[in-house]
Amino acid sequence: MHDPLHIGGIELTSRLFIGTGKYSRNTLIPEVIASSGSQVITVALRRVDPQGGAENIMNHIPGHMILLPNTSGARTAEEAVRIARLARAAGLGNWVKIEVINDQKYLLPDNLETIRATEILAAEGFVVLPYMSPDLSAALRLRDAGAAAVMPLGAPIGTNRGLRTKELVRILIEEVNLPIIVDAGIGKPSEAAEAMEMGAAAVLLNTA
Repeated sequence: MHDPLHIGGIELTSRLFIGTGKYSRNTLIPEVIASSGSQVITVALRRVDPQGGAENIMNHIPGHMILLPNTSGARTAEEAVRIARLARAAGLGNWVKIEVINDQKYLLPDNLETIRATEILAAEGFVVLPYMSPDLSAALRLRDAGAAAVMPLGAPIGTNRGLRTKELVRILIEEVNLPIIVDAGIGKPSEAAEAMEMGAAAVLLNTA
């Protein structure tokens, strides 16, 4: 069945996005890409080092992949905006996953700062996919700020605890007229399938 997902003017046939931060070695990344069939991969700008040789993560990502640089490490909207601009200047394209995290224990996103960053970057022509705690008011503000999709967490990053925010994510799916991409917390194939059965547009996996 042909059921493409459209984001930022690009047609995607895969609804599985993948990360790059949890592998024991970068050389695994091409194997993960090949076996997953994913078209979109997120990478932290701090791991992009043109002088790093084999340690430069970009040397392990095939050219056909759509890059989704993330603003990992940002604690304010201003820091996220600076990272996004650096990523675009470095040739990583105009897609960006906004991550603004002040909480260093649970790594929960700061929705207010995320909204501010989204508004600035969307106005500059970025395709903005913000990572957020599932809250309807915040999601609607992200939509109005120009987000191309909204990425609510299923559970805290790296916990593999599944869809602990299921009912809140379901509300976003029903009420926000944007693709909803469940990001963080999924630990099993059945949980990814459950997110899709709920009506999510896609899922992003890394630890799992």
